[in-house]
Amino acid sequence: MTDEPIVQVRNVHKYFVRGSEQIDVLNDLSLDVPEGEFLALMGPSGSGKTTLLNLIAGLDQPSEGVIVVGDQIISDMSEAQLARWRTRHVGFVFQFYHLLPVLTAYENVELPLLLLPMSPWQRRKQVETVLDLVGLTDRMRHRPGQLSGGQQQRVGIARAIVTDPTLIVADEPTGDLDYKSADEILNILGELTQSMGKTIIMVTHDPKSAARAGRILQLEKGQLVREVVA
Repeated sequence: MTDEPIVQVRNVHKYFVRGSEQIDVLNDLSLDVPEGEFLALMGPSGSGKTTLLNLIAGLDQPSEGVIVVGDQIISDMSEAQLARWRTRHVGFVFQFYHLLPVLTAYENVELPLLLLPMSPWQRRKQVETVLDLVGLTDRMRHRPGQLSGGQQQRVGIARAIVTDPTLIVADEPTGDLDYKSADEILNILGELTQSMGKTIIMVTHDPKSAARAGRILQLEKGQLVREVVA
């Protein structure tokens, strides 16, 4: 991990207007995430942690403030620019996997690469590399329905890293898994930061999962209230 921030959040507000009422979700929040850090975001429901994750991942834009990822000011981008940026720079890991049931593990992992200018040989090499990394080479021709929950999440991680993204965001990645499978997933995420230098931001309700990160940030009512270095 380096000291240089790969993510910079500056004085970010996020609010929604419902009728005549303004609902504040994030309130003047600032944050730096160094390159290669495994960061966990915790907090009660409604604290703003998933909103913050979505803003950093370019899925939403702040009402006020600036967000920089790498050398890109993503808070200034249009929706079309953000879509192109996400394709190259963000890998997503979801609680419920979001795999396409009619596709094999190989085909699900290959999907993000179809949006990039790559040859079939280049795609095959990258897909096989990441499936090997998550220990699923022998399951690459299986469809999601033929895989356990833990195996499906490993496919999800392989899909998230196949484009070699700048940033990996994980929203409750162990929330639908048993203890053993959750532990295996957290081991893989930890290995991605330690061996490959990947930057991971994970939202979780589970203190045991959060403890596997290098740093834990606690959000309440749209503000950072506590920081723990694990």
